Amino acid sequence: MNQSSDPQQEDNENTSGIDLRFRRFLPVVIDVETGGFIAETDALLEIAAVFIELDKDGHLKPGKSIRYHVKPFPESRLDPASLEVTGIDPYHPLRPGVDEKDALREIFKEVRKEVKAQKCNRAILVGHNSFFDLQFLNAAVERTKIKRNPFHPFSSFDTVTLGGLALGQTVLARAVAAAGFDWDDSQAHSALYDAEMTALLFCEVINRFKPIYEELVT
Repeated sequence: MNQSSDPQQEDNENTSGIDLRFRRFLPVVIDVETGGFIAETDALLEIAAVFIELDKDGHLKPGKSIRYHVKPFPESRLDPASLEVTGIDPYHPLRPGVDEKDALREIFKEVRKEVKAQKCNRAILVGHNSFFDLQFLNAAVERTKIKRNPFHPFSSFDTVTLGGLALGQTVLARAVAAAGFDWDDSQAHSALYDAEMTALLFCEVINRFKPIYEELVT
């Protein structure tokens, strides 16, 4: 006699990976460096992405990364105070900048590939003050009229909140140090470095809550 199968049970048995951990959202860390704080008018100057993977023991870990220097879009605003903080000279002759549309296309292409490979439905942005990064990402998407944005348009994971919850720290450098990692001030405010540190922080906090998560789903 055949017993009826449970579709949800079959789904859980046939799909073991990061897809089930976040309801088929794939977390991707994004960090941007900009010419100011206003997404619609201020230049996007750097963007970096770090992919998140699951190891054989079910722990999150940072994966491959992508980074682009971006040319300011026409008539964009460049706040001198912001440039002083980041140390970016947008028009330096040795700076290998690309158009923001090209940078987004290349990053989105890799994100879509990873979403498919990990059996997820969509990517979700992870960032430190993630609302800021998501705002600039969405503004650039609208400006460049890119149609296939793989990221959720308004949901995100914020490591400011996670760091405050798990470590009592909300500043990225302090949260990273509290999590047990080294922080290099000389590399801060580089999109790639900040994204890599944010990825370490995100994975560490989520991994610390792994026993609670497993207790809830078993």
